Amino acid sequence: MTQLGQQRFQASKGKRLGRKALDRFSSLVTPSTLLAWHRRLVAQKCDSSGLSKPGRPRTKVEIAELILKLASENRSWGYTRIQGALANLRHEVGRGTIANVLRAAGMEPAAARRQKMTWKEFLKTHWEVLAATDFFTVEVWTGRGLVRYHVLFVIKLATRAVQIAGVVPEPTESWMLQIARNLLDPWTGFLTSSRLLIHDCAVVFSEHFRRVLNCRPNGALRWMTA
Repeated sequence: MTQLGQQRFQASKGKRLGRKALDRFSSLVTPSTLLAWHRRLVAQKCDSSGLSKPGRPRTKVEIAELILKLASENRSWGYTRIQGALANLRHEVGRGTIANVLRAAGMEPAAARRQKMTWKEFLKTHWEVLAATDFFTVEVWTGRGLVRYHVLFVIKLATRAVQIAGVVPEPTESWMLQIARNLLDPWTGFLTSSRLLIHDCAVVFSEHFRRVLNCRPNGALRWMTA
């Protein structure tokens, strides 16, 4: 019998007897050695490292679920944007893997998902750069009696900061164009950090007014009607 075979035989017998029984008998090896041999044999039997198949491991379920969550909650995000978000969470995932996960789940590319964006999703996505503008009226006593004034205000939705852009008895296009230039002033403009402006369909928000918004030096301020 080889040395390894002897170790197996003695370890097997020793395990059956137990530590206390082994202490009663003299042996060529100590009881601790026999039990150590037994633990080593058990470890070798349970070791499945040699059974692993070649190739890349499958994507973890948790990572796949996170990819689907990011894609569903941010419809405008493409593979690269999702990859960057995962990297911020210390998950290194390739664009190909992200594409495969989304394809397997039946999710469309970002361009198609963006077209189906709901109003709620749109607000959530652009909330930090979204502003809105509108008029309200006030009655003011003047030397000519009670006069109605139109007040144009602008609000940043994320911070709820409000600025009175101008007060005038009757807004004209030239007045609106100057207000637009004031709001977009590179140094003092209230809308320098905004990217989207919501307004209604009033005629004072004319094509010329929107053209001024599109000519901002640090990038066009897009508009949308509500």
